[in-house]
Amino acid sequence: MKLPADTLLDRLGRWIAGRLRSESSGYKPYAPFDPDTLESCLRPGDILLVEGNQKISAAIKYLTQSTWSHAALYVGTAIDVRDADGEPHRLIEVNLGEGCVTAKLSKYRDFNTRICRPVGLIDADLDKVVDYMVARVGLKYDLKNILDMLRYFFPTPPVPVRWRRRMLALGSGDPTRAICSTLIAQAFQAVRYPILPRVELVTNKAVTKDWRGQHMYYTRREILHIRHHSLFAPRDFDLSPYFAIIKPTIQKGFDYKTLLWGDSSSHASE
Repeated sequence: MKLPADTLLDRLGRWIAGRLRSESSGYKPYAPFDPDTLESCLRPGDILLVEGNQKISAAIKYLTQSTWSHAALYVGTAIDVRDADGEPHRLIEVNLGEGCVTAKLSKYRDFNTRICRPVGLIDADLDKVVDYMVARVGLKYDLKNILDMLRYFFPTPPVPVRWRRRMLALGSGDPTRAICSTLIAQAFQAVRYPILPRVELVTNKAVTKDWRGQHMYYTRREILHIRHHSLFAPRDFDLSPYFAIIKPTIQKGFDYKTLLWGDSSSHASE
């Protein structure tokens, strides 16, 4: 049986999560794409970055110095969930207060988005990444540690840039995982696919001889260290040298000569 204090903290945590997920006014997308256009360019394993308009979005964008505040994984037909109107769910994401859930593409019809695609990921590992996320749909996160969430009510804390990212990883961990892109990062780490690994240059004492016959020691190699998943943010998939940026307008066959400008008639008469 739960203690009354636990029930109170649960309710308080859900209330705070709801406040943080409330929308901010004045958001206007610059170049949104309709769901059909997005789906025609998306492949399973792609990450859809979103410029959110929630109160918590402002804090994440500030702390990570990025326009992207949310990330979702496109899994295609790996899930069989539909809305009441019949629209299929193609995304898996983690939301504060909800946990790991499925979502439809039209949810982000009115937002700036970016597609990040892992390059060279073999089919077997791609299936593992998708299966990792599918298996966690329905996973809930503990919201009792309200201190983890209260810091997001202050979207621009006066801390040095180098410390801001670590503010996302403070606290008990559960609310952190419900905010950051950590579950997606864990899915890729499960198959040892790099996102933004920490590179360490190591000098090996390999013995050889120079042209004079004297011994010398040399050889350097890179060792990739996987950063802890709690430190990953949506923008890391954008910055990663291992993810390609897919832009629907270009994928559809962009030709700037076909654009009709507002001053076309004036240029035509010159």
